Amino acid sequence: MMDDILLESLPLPLRLALSYAPRDARRETLVLLALDTRLAAIVRGDGEAIIAQLKLAWWRDRLAENPENWPAGEPLLSALSDWRGNLEALGELVDGWEGLLVESLGQAQVRAFAAARGTSWQTLADGLGGKGDPETVAQAGQRFALADLALHLGDPAERDVALHQLAQLQAGRVKLNRQMRPLAVLNALTQRALKQGSGELLDGPAAMALAMRVGITGR
Repeated sequence: MMDDILLESLPLPLRLALSYAPRDARRETLVLLALDTRLAAIVRGDGEAIIAQLKLAWWRDRLAENPENWPAGEPLLSALSDWRGNLEALGELVDGWEGLLVESLGQAQVRAFAAARGTSWQTLADGLGGKGDPETVAQAGQRFALADLALHLGDPAERDVALHQLAQLQAGRVKLNRQMRPLAVLNALTQRALKQGSGELLDGPAAMALAMRVGITGR
């Protein structure tokens, strides 16, 4: 039941990517995606920045506490209570999202945001047993973060900052292990959306075919 609630909170592209996670990695990946989605909704909401900061501070404080002290009744917190990764490391993810709450987004904020999301995937990989190169996972997470950010930025100057930093990470392909297959799918879909000038990751049969190919083969 709890996992169903978290799954329903995910946008369709994330649900599709999650479906390619191996059984031993699926729940841990679901929890990370649900947290990232929750933080994104806080930052991208229509409310005032101070309200968003207060909500993010609440999550940061919870992640720094012993789960035994967490309030009951929050499905995401309940799922995080037995997450196999380092919970305190996820505090960096909160910081990364909070860094976007500025009047003018610059290189420092974008770089910190990408690094934080990359670290969250590396933390997931560590919790799953550390298979593969941690630096490779972190870099793939940064690529996804930057592409995803560029797709959501309406200001051309800010979008250029994200695209410039993404270009610096495009020197070579990264090979992810099967546990990180959802990240590989998300990377492929966001890169395609940028090239196609599409605002939707799943905008037709070609996107679905790409997700299926990467989900099955990893490339």
